[in-house]
Amino acid sequence: MITADGSTTIHIPDWDEQYHSKHGAIQEAKHVFIKNGLSLFADQKISLLEIGFGTGLNGFITFLEAAKMKLEIDYVGVEAYPLAAEEVEKMNYVNQLNANEYSDVFNQMHQQDWKIKGEISPDFSLTKRKQFFNEINDENKFDLIYFDAFGARVQPELWTEEIFEKMYKALKIGGVLVTYSAKGSVRRAMLAVGFSVEKLPGPPGKREMLRGKKACLPEVS
Repeated sequence: MITADGSTTIHIPDWDEQYHSKHGAIQEAKHVFIKNGLSLFADQKISLLEIGFGTGLNGFITFLEAAKMKLEIDYVGVEAYPLAAEEVEKMNYVNQLNANEYSDVFNQMHQQDWKIKGEISPDFSLTKRKQFFNEINDENKFDLIYFDAFGARVQPELWTEEIFEKMYKALKIGGVLVTYSAKGSVRRAMLAVGFSVEKLPGPPGKREMLRGKKACLPEVS
């Protein structure tokens, strides 16, 4: 389906749920994950975990923005149910982002084998992991997490303390998690496992979103 900003997403009729906001897939990605996540790390070398690689939109936008922010990124995308090639072909992100010169990059992101670490550019590597979110056991590895799972209305098991504890452990000290969700239950789950959590203005169609941080270790006097 076409979202309000002209960019595509995938609709799941059985759940009445989309991969992205119907108010604008690209606008949502840029607001939640770039403006309120990636931009905090300009001029740095970072490791990034995406929960829900999906259509590759967040990964592709991150690649495009990385050069502007002078970032070197080791990007890891986790996805339990990869899209079929014919579904990927229907996504119009390259055109909508005026990024036709990087169409090969978008294709490479999807065609790359799972589990291997591929070099998309000298400053951007990509590893895709076909994995359920509850199987994630990374520790102190990532600077930033894009938490872009399907909504708690249709998959509440992905928004539990158990899952957010895994996210907390996966982050380095001072690491950040950003998500489009602002549900009270999600915020409480994040707080319960140790995140400091702030509410931020949401993307079009949403009043608020959440950003969590893995607190720095206390200073030793």
